Amino acid sequence: MLSPSLEDYLEEIYRISLSGETIRATDIAACLNVSLPSVTKAMQKLDESNYINYRRYREIILTDRGKKLGHFLVERNRIIREFLKLIGSECDVAAEAEAMEHYLSLPTLSAIINFVKFSHEHPAWLDQYKNFCQKNF
Repeated sequence: MLSPSLEDYLEEIYRISLSGETIRATDIAACLNVSLPSVTKAMQKLDESNYINYRRYREIILTDRGKKLGHFLVERNRIIREFLKLIGSECDVAAEAEAMEHYLSLPTLSAIINFVKFSHEHPAWLDQYKNFCQKNF
């Protein structure tokens, strides 16, 4: 299991990979607002765990294992953001999702996924929920 910090690195690597761009440590440092030595340490750990292929001063390449987990991490973040918007949370959605994503259990995440799917399939119910919230605030 990866630490929340390593999950953030892998998630960012996966996001960059989706653009088709070469993945470099400097890009990761800029995206996550961390130092290059921090990126190097994280890349070494992710390489040791077989999530990436990393050689200093070269392109970072996701392994199949890294792609699979990276996809999960990006989707988890997307679903949590969508959930926060659906329930009408008046927060910094990106920051809140980042805070939540590392600490939710899989059963809780599954429940959130089901809630989001249900909301899409039953928009009238969602409208009722929004009306309820407006009346109670």
